[in-house]
Amino acid sequence: MGDYIKWIRDRVGSDAIILNFSVACIMNENGEILLQKRSDKEDIWGLPGGAVEIGESIEDAVIREVKEETGLNVEVDYFIGVYSKYFHTYPNGDRSQSICHLFKCSMLNGELLIDNKETFDLKFFDKNNIPKLFIQQHTDMLNDFLQDKRGVFR
Repeated sequence: MGDYIKWIRDRVGSDAIILNFSVACIMNENGEILLQKRSDKEDIWGLPGGAVEIGESIEDAVIREVKEETGLNVEVDYFIGVYSKYFHTYPNGDRSQSICHLFKCSMLNGELLIDNKETFDLKFFDKNNIPKLFIQQHTDMLNDFLQDKRGVFR
């Protein structure tokens, strides 16, 4: 199913639903972290990733989402954790409980591409100069990654 979230939203409107996302922590050769300037909120950054589609594994989802949002081909190095205690209301009023599966990924090839649909900018940031992230869930995920945590359940 190509757009599972739209399919669900057509049926339940803005009521709270559970959403499953796969998210990537990607570093360059200088140890900087790739962040995505999101199109759904002005001047807000986040980790690249997105919704898991029906029939897709969480690993396949993170690889696909990174390619769609950044233009990069990546491989999964390891699983960091699951982040499930977070509730969010989107600018359009849609509500959800987000379950994020966080992976450390390495770049294989490709060039950073900005689509201006989901992504307004892509940039590598020094770990000591991270901009404000769009939700607490992404802040917690990035902090756990920077502390080299694995097997996280939040």
